[in-house]
Amino acid sequence: MRVRRAYLPLALLAALSVLSFAVALAAGSVGLSAGELAGGVAGYLTGGETSLASTLVALRVERAAAAWLTGALLASAGVMMQALLRNPLADPYVLGLSGGASVGALGALMAGLAGALVDFAAFAGALAVTALLFALARDGVARGARATLLLLTGVIIGAGCGALVTLMLALAPDENLRGMVFWLIGDLSGSGPGALPALALAAALLFCLARARSINLMALYGDNALTLGVDVARLRAGLFALSALLTASAVSMAGSIGFVGLIVPHACRLALGPDHRVLLPSAALAGGALLVLADTVARTAFAPLQLPVGVITALIGVPAFLWQLRRSQEGAL
Repeated sequence: MRVRRAYLPLALLAALSVLSFAVALAAGSVGLSAGELAGGVAGYLTGGETSLASTLVALRVERAAAAWLTGALLASAGVMMQALLRNPLADPYVLGLSGGASVGALGALMAGLAGALVDFAAFAGALAVTALLFALARDGVARGARATLLLLTGVIIGAGCGALVTLMLALAPDENLRGMVFWLIGDLSGSGPGALPALALAAALLFCLARARSINLMALYGDNALTLGVDVARLRAGLFALSALLTASAVSMAGSIGFVGLIVPHACRLALGPDHRVLLPSAALAGGALLVLADTVARTAFAPLQLPVGVITALIGVPAFLWQLRRSQEGAL
């Protein structure tokens, strides 16, 4: 799809993001009408007289913003990982980064830590796995002929982290177990948008959009893109580092939320084409809107009981991905 022709779909996706925020702010155990929502948003923005509507908006807006940012991070990381591995079925967790984050976060929870310290431990765990993976498979990052080495190394590291997670769950005190399980499934309760994850997303999108033509050539021709003037080794290293950073940021905020980084880039590619100048911003907008709506369902479906949002994304993601896969197979016939 030409970039000019993509303006309308991108505008529609931006409108969908705004609509998802409105739904998230209005829905809950105490719902808000359109008029109450408008008054609550105005009161929240101006800091005027406190009302029930403005109080509810203040309670819900940070969680909605965290959900949108997490979804945008995962979807953008999915696009980069799929370009790096030249595989539309790759997702942000394929290299074991979520396993490292899980080990860090669960270790912090077992130690009785909470809040920002758990987020920091998850981020540190993901970055530690990233450094280990890059050290063990630098050639796999640089040369597409050995990209399988990168993938297999990530799978093995992820399996090791999974064993550590199982051990921690077996040894955890009963009072910590529920919070640890919710974190593993993916949970946005108590989350808020972070400045550093937002800056990471902006920097990654700027980097990739500035090199979108090179990414297109590499995704199409692999190592042969070198003959067309693309520094393939440096581009792969940049995509690997940025996708790892985005995944670590998302996991540190909300735990391991599956399927967003897999189905959203794939759906955007089927609908809008493989041009990364369009694919990257569309995936970020769609991923953010999807997770905001999924989190709204998670906290309202059985209110006041709240479900982990990872359960909702899995229930949406499995049939959606199977439908996308069947559609792509039919198109190939």
